[in-house]
Amino acid sequence: MALYPFYFLVDSLYHLSNTKVMPTYTISKMTDFSDQQIDQIRLLEKRCASFDASNLRVGIESLKEVHGDEAFLCYNEDQLIGFLSWYTSDRIEANINAMVHPDFRRNGIFRSLLNNALADMHHIDIQHCLFRIPSNSQSGIDCIQHIDADLSHSQFSMTFNSIQDNIACYNHLHLKVAEKKDIAFLVYCFVQAFGDSASWTKEYLENTSKEPTRLTYLALDKSHPVGMIRVNTIQTSTAVIHDFCVLPTVQGNGYGRNILAQLITLLQDQQYTEIRLSVVTANRQALSLYQSVGFKISAEFYYYSLPLVSISK
Repeated sequence: MALYPFYFLVDSLYHLSNTKVMPTYTISKMTDFSDQQIDQIRLLEKRCASFDASNLRVGIESLKEVHGDEAFLCYNEDQLIGFLSWYTSDRIEANINAMVHPDFRRNGIFRSLLNNALADMHHIDIQHCLFRIPSNSQSGIDCIQHIDADLSHSQFSMTFNSIQDNIACYNHLHLKVAEKKDIAFLVYCFVQAFGDSASWTKEYLENTSKEPTRLTYLALDKSHPVGMIRVNTIQTSTAVIHDFCVLPTVQGNGYGRNILAQLITLLQDQQYTEIRLSVVTANRQALSLYQSVGFKISAEFYYYSLPLVSISK
């Protein structure tokens, strides 16, 4: 299943018990998306990352009133001390981000935030939660192992550095924004590359294509489609490449590097200064491809999956 990964930060092994949150703590759903509110979340993220010496990134750029992540906040009087957000691309699996201020851990704050999110997840029949933990976050690893989550896979987060000069240019290859009529090929290409079912893939592509910040490009060799690549633009300066695949029958002909190079040039022309993507660590062929184009590894994350029913016990 193709995943758009996110980060999970633990407050403690013991937070996953039924410890009650102290009465002075207030938890509410996020409805204020002002700069002032976002700045509070950003400051908490910075504090937690510094304390844990981890690659904490809770997806602040995805917090928006329309087509944004769901989020819950925990306050101690006027101080933001806890945060949890989640999203789903397929209404089956929820991707969770969370953090708790170091001075307020071991008080059940994470568990209370999670319980609020679980209530919403039950309403849309979410089946699994996916937790992303930095490989250098021992507290996160200890916690997720304590609740018996299964390690699904690991990924490298990569950031574009500079385009390589030795990429041959294929004049017969070009990108075009995909249209509704292209859905059959997109589903076929996706299924061939990632192995997901056609029904899941079609629903996933149709649901995520409704998001105004996401674009799907079709890669054409002359008039023949050979691959696809998608971009999620964040704010005005960041673009995240994902769901990139080339038909297995034409792989090994240099299409991958050319598609990436063309898209990077396009994004740079549109003034995107930060271009990111993720790759499964076991996929060394893809990793080598991205590095050959100019991407550098910025962090490594472990992904753990846990059924919703197990968390709710």
